[in-house]
Amino acid sequence: MPNWIRKSLVVFVSILTFGLVSPSPASLYNNNNNDKKPSDESKTPFALEERELEFESTEAEAPNEREKFLSQIMQEAETQSYMKFGSKIKPVIEDEFRVAILPNMEKAIADVTSIFPEEDLSQLTVTEFPSAGLAERIFHIQKNDEDIIRFHVRRDRPPQEGYWFNFHYHTYHDQFHGHYYLGEIYWDKNTPPKWMS
Repeated sequence: MPNWIRKSLVVFVSILTFGLVSPSPASLYNNNNNDKKPSDESKTPFALEERELEFESTEAEAPNEREKFLSQIMQEAETQSYMKFGSKIKPVIEDEFRVAILPNMEKAIADVTSIFPEEDLSQLTVTEFPSAGLAERIFHIQKNDEDIIRFHVRRDRPPQEGYWFNFHYHTYHDQFHGHYYLGEIYWDKNTPPKWMS
């Protein structure tokens, strides 16, 4: 085959496949490296770019200890809350609780525990049993058996409005005196059943 036909075919195939197949940056770098040694200036940006990509992918893949802690605590918080509601209240308020109250609980936990270093988070635990009857306690988060944050739900009955469940929390920052509002869920005009019933 004549040389000019071979060159024409190469050009023709190159034009047809233009943009469909591109060489990897590593092969371009290696090919340039074979011809001549790159200067320090041309080598640095590529190396930095590669390191930045590595850092971003590892950070996105592995959650840190604080995220793991928060995820675990939120699972326990949801379990304890549903145990508190019992089989009569839970089906009525479960969806609204998940949408309106749980995200506020998560934010409160994140805010209060943000002062603890990651290595201390493993010492924080959730109390095991909510209180039944008319008592307010849903769960507490403790460190070494000392309460850090207390999550409660109170029954409110404003005149002519029926019953509301008022979700709030208290923290050790003010010796548990302040009420920090999480949200309210309307029950009904009728008296709600006792907790855990």
